[in-house]
Amino acid sequence: MAFQLDTDLPTPLAPLAWLIGRWEGAGVIGYPTIEEAQFGQEIEFSHDGRPFLSYVSRMWRLDDAGNQVEPLATETGYWRPVATSEDPENPGTELEVLLVHPTGICEIYLGRVDGPRIDLQTDLVARTSTAKEYTAATRLYGLVESDLLWALDMAAEGQPLQSHASARLKRV
Repeated sequence: MAFQLDTDLPTPLAPLAWLIGRWEGAGVIGYPTIEEAQFGQEIEFSHDGRPFLSYVSRMWRLDDAGNQVEPLATETGYWRPVATSEDPENPGTELEVLLVHPTGICEIYLGRVDGPRIDLQTDLVARTSTAKEYTAATRLYGLVESDLLWALDMAAEGQPLQSHASARLKRV
């Protein structure tokens, strides 16, 4: 599916332009501490004319027929490209991502944009006293055959960094 670039897209967002919009699809989630399950997801990347993207993701468990059963996860945040030179209008390939979860976890990721691929790694994980133990994560996002594919590895609840979730989403 083709998409149109916003005419008011701030120059620093050019490397992330392919993300902007609404995406929906399904994936799989699992971890040694939880049972594997299929999930549905919607993600929206948007901007308000300033040089960052707003991000919202919602996930829900699916039954065998593909019906929504219960909410799984929600996260919201901002994706900020970092200029790689003295010129703040120069689009950079470095990226800062700030995410907040209603479960008491806040994450700061650092990463790189390489065309239609984004690699992120946590720089900081902060959590409230009531949040589950969670220490690190990596994320990979890519545009493949016009779909948004992503994968999340995490270290949590005494487990080492390992696969946790992945999905394939279509632009809607």
